[in-house]
Amino acid sequence: MIDELDLALVDALRVDPRASWSRLAAPLGVDPATLSRRWARLSAGGDAWVSCYPSPERLGHGLSALVEVECRADAVASVAAELAGDPQAASIEVVSGRADLMVTVAGLDPAQLSAYVLERLGTVPGVLRSRTSMVERMLREGSHWRDGALDADQRAAIAGPPAGGSDRGVTRDLLDDLHLLHALGADGRMPYAELAQRTGLPATTVRRRLTELRASGRLVLRCDASPRLTGHPLGTMLWLDLPADRLPAAARWLCEQPQTRMCAVTVGDANLAAYLFTQRLGDVRRLEAELGRRFPDSRVRERQLTLRTVKLVGRLLDGEGRARGYVPIDPRTAPPRPAGAQPR
Repeated sequence: MIDELDLALVDALRVDPRASWSRLAAPLGVDPATLSRRWARLSAGGDAWVSCYPSPERLGHGLSALVEVECRADAVASVAAELAGDPQAASIEVVSGRADLMVTVAGLDPAQLSAYVLERLGTVPGVLRSRTSMVERMLREGSHWRDGALDADQRAAIAGPPAGGSDRGVTRDLLDDLHLLHALGADGRMPYAELAQRTGLPATTVRRRLTELRASGRLVLRCDASPRLTGHPLGTMLWLDLPADRLPAAARWLCEQPQTRMCAVTVGDANLAAYLFTQRLGDVRRLEAELGRRFPDSRVRERQLTLRTVKLVGRLLDGEGRARGYVPIDPRTAPPRPAGAQPR
């Protein structure tokens, strides 16, 4: 049974994942101690967590790709489990449609992404073929999605300083702070003192760097929850193709829809990918119909329903979608070589 306070707490942490319990107490109408106990229970059970990862748009030289993977029918689970341990594979989903898996891959340059697809994916037993769509621009990603449990006044009261501002004053390369991001990836609400202990940096330095990284939008903090908590919403990826002159308007419209969790301009079979969260399959069809009315020249190339999420931005999930482990996202990591392969 869905608990309304749990949903409100998770949605509050989607607004500001590191907000103090005292700042959340008044908007949620609950005392800080109750919120702390609730979060401890949810996080201990793997039903809610806060992740951290470098922003694809602000990494500077970083790239990401959406890779569809076809597998032998008896190898889908084993391939997903094998790839889940890769730091370059940020997210992995078992999907319906022409592919069996959807893998979000991070890299520092096109050559590194190509090496992962050819030298890693291409050598995993059970993989038959793959199709790669490069992400040209990420227009909306999961950290901006809200469950709708809070009203506008509650969100405004919780919201922290706006992210995504200027990089002025930040002289370090984001890769220099990956050790801090990896520690936060394990627990995005980790106290400054513990972050200092894990990174070997003074607590004042950790606080300053985290403030700089958040204000510049160079890192992403994101709260997610298991389907057990959120009522088992359906995730559907739409691969869309539009004329170049209609693409910006259609992308803006999709980004404004509450069902849209992710939207990206892509280079591949389609030029726009949108990931939707809905309660019923018919909701996707209705959104498609409205898209067709507004943009008659749009075409849906493929629809993929998520059957199971194996990994979500570094977080390993069990069969019920609960967090059970963490693999830091690291775009620097070279793909593992198959046994017997020689260095290039």
